[in-house]
Amino acid sequence: MPDDARARRRTGTGLGVLLALVCAAVLLTALPDHHQEGGGCAARTVGSWRPDTELTGEFARYGDDATRADDWTGGDGTHSVRLPDGRVLWLFSDTYLGQVHGPPNPVGESYAWRDTSAPLVRNSAVVMTGSGRLSATLPAPLFPDPAAGQWRWPVAARVEPRSPGSSEQVVRVLLWTRTTGAYPWIYGVPTATEVATLSLPDLRVEGITQVLDQRQVPDPAHRVLFGTTAVTGDGDWTYVFGGDDGQAASRPASKAYVARVPRGRLAEPGAWEYWDGSAWRARARPAAMLGDGRGTGVGSAFTVVRDGPTYVLFTMAAGTRGLTTVTSYWACSPAGPWHGPARGFSPPLPQGQVAAYNPQAHPVLGGDGRLVLSYDVNWLDATGASAQSNLSRNVSLYRPRFVSLRLTPG
Repeated sequence: MPDDARARRRTGTGLGVLLALVCAAVLLTALPDHHQEGGGCAARTVGSWRPDTELTGEFARYGDDATRADDWTGGDGTHSVRLPDGRVLWLFSDTYLGQVHGPPNPVGESYAWRDTSAPLVRNSAVVMTGSGRLSATLPAPLFPDPAAGQWRWPVAARVEPRSPGSSEQVVRVLLWTRTTGAYPWIYGVPTATEVATLSLPDLRVEGITQVLDQRQVPDPAHRVLFGTTAVTGDGDWTYVFGGDDGQAASRPASKAYVARVPRGRLAEPGAWEYWDGSAWRARARPAAMLGDGRGTGVGSAFTVVRDGPTYVLFTMAAGTRGLTTVTSYWACSPAGPWHGPARGFSPPLPQGQVAAYNPQAHPVLGGDGRLVLSYDVNWLDATGASAQSNLSRNVSLYRPRFVSLRLTPG
């Protein structure tokens, strides 16, 4: 890892820009493998893309709305799930609440701004109407801290039957539990994967179940948290992807892992099976399906979608391009083998010392062959105070942005 990359620290908030960016900066650099495998599965890559200014603008509108002082004004770790009544629930990790003031900011710039004392919570949820208008922030933080020095970041979510065969539905939200740690664990030590159950339609947290406790794994760099993305696969399975953090000097890249759960049973720890490199096994030590932890790997926050029989993984690109460029891999099975990376693309970024990270797909917002992808933006700085100051003087920085893309044969 280059010294200048190691020195960059995302200290404002959230899902760890270094966690998602610097780890991503050592991705696989081989040329794409454009071969076809059985069952109709073939290479897929981004054929075209464009900024989704309407969706990006809706989050800017809602974040800048000063009619309430306790709602969302910025956040990262962007995930979404469509609810049975047509609404969309948006989930965020570290989140700014409070009041937004119109320009000019205190230093005379033409930016909307917030006071540096504005509340910061570890997670939040925002509700979007079926027509696509953000309407309300749920009481935040939605998921309470499990203990002193620990917090929860929400990741992928699914609507499931309350129990197998039940006609009543609930929302299951995968959570990453992290614990305060010393350098290099400035974004917290990976601790456990949990699943929260939210009632419908009122979205009340009914309970939280621990799925995979990682505290017995001595080296935090080998701990795996699941839920960065979840995909419906063939048969009666939901595939849940995860990663390690790769923070140790000898393991600068994150590895990618996958588990599977019978549909409707995410909140049952005994129903989970983990890919151990050769088979799906309960209570097994998961084996990486992408990355060797040294010269190849992914950012810990990546996303996977299905395009017919082909699985496509999006993450940040290799080297310094990982601060600006999204790339993709493809496979015919959730467990791989994965091929790539494909040629990437660089979505728009605001001016300043900023970076993109955490690409996430939102299939519920696409259609007609169009896929919506979000990416988070943050200020890169060596000190927390400076980063927070820059995020506050220009509130548009720490918010999701969106692109619409189309996949084509690779």
